[in-house]
Amino acid sequence: MAGKISYEALVSDLKQRKFMPLYLLMGEEPYYIDKVTQIIEETVLTPEERDFNQTVLYGLDANAAQIADMAKRFPMMAQYQVIIVKEAQNLKGWDRLTHYFEHPSPTTILVFCYKHGKLDARKNYTKELSSRGAVFNSEKKRDYEIPVFIEKYLKEKNVSIDAKAKQMVADAVGNDLSRLASELDKTLISIGDSRVVTPEIVESKIGISKDYNFFELRDAIVRRDVLKANKIVKYIDSNPKTTSLYAFLPGLFTFFQNLMIAHYTDKSEKGIAAALNFKSTYPAKDYVAALRSFNGMKTMQIIHQIRVTDAKSKGINNPNTTPGDLLKELVYFILH
Repeated sequence: MAGKISYEALVSDLKQRKFMPLYLLMGEEPYYIDKVTQIIEETVLTPEERDFNQTVLYGLDANAAQIADMAKRFPMMAQYQVIIVKEAQNLKGWDRLTHYFEHPSPTTILVFCYKHGKLDARKNYTKELSSRGAVFNSEKKRDYEIPVFIEKYLKEKNVSIDAKAKQMVADAVGNDLSRLASELDKTLISIGDSRVVTPEIVESKIGISKDYNFFELRDAIVRRDVLKANKIVKYIDSNPKTTSLYAFLPGLFTFFQNLMIAHYTDKSEKGIAAALNFKSTYPAKDYVAALRSFNGMKTMQIIHQIRVTDAKSKGINNPNTTPGDLLKELVYFILH
């Protein structure tokens, strides 16, 4: 199918050997671009055919006119030839490819890997490529989508993950999917026959404390457990190499932003889960508890204070307060 296509549909077509003559893989998330490229590299041609029919170029060194000439060639003893242009965001002279995009060779699969940005949709060459090829836009995952990614990634490998362990990994690693996949792969090697990732495994293999992490801090805040919250903050301040303020602020902001939504919806677990697009009611339990601890006005004030802390952590109106002290001040404000 020509034009925009989802990751799932694109992978499905490739595995069914439904190929397009042109592929534009672009966007801010390089993980999916690399995954699709790998599938194309390993799927279209047999190992014997690749020697003469698979070419990998790099945008900084490639010449657009030469790419067009190469694409017009016929494959040698194979149904297709594959040309992959990596780092295509560095390619110059895209307009020289317009004529080829208008009449792409049916025996050539030409792939452009355009990372950390998008090809200008207003240009003729982009329009021609889109009308005759597949365009995949790889978008960055938002923080709340990371636990879902973790669960799905492990499920594909027949492994499940404890809810707390999932949140620990998400909070510690963030939305860098390549690093996240690497950490999960490292964990998979060590789980043995249990096929379940637990907080203890995450602590020992990824190096995230099962007692001093965002999941536990959020739990202490929700239940207004001042002693536990202060112990976690003290640990974080004493171990800046393993965790820091910067790993906690996005999660706190997302939680209280969601809590504000929860204040204006059906306050049951089912109602909150529906309003926040949760796949189950399990995450809604914390919001039900938080509704009892923070009224709407306090929630708004906390969101504002998190934004102020974020600005200060970047040096705005903050001459010398350390990240550890900023977190102490923020947690104190939230709990009092």
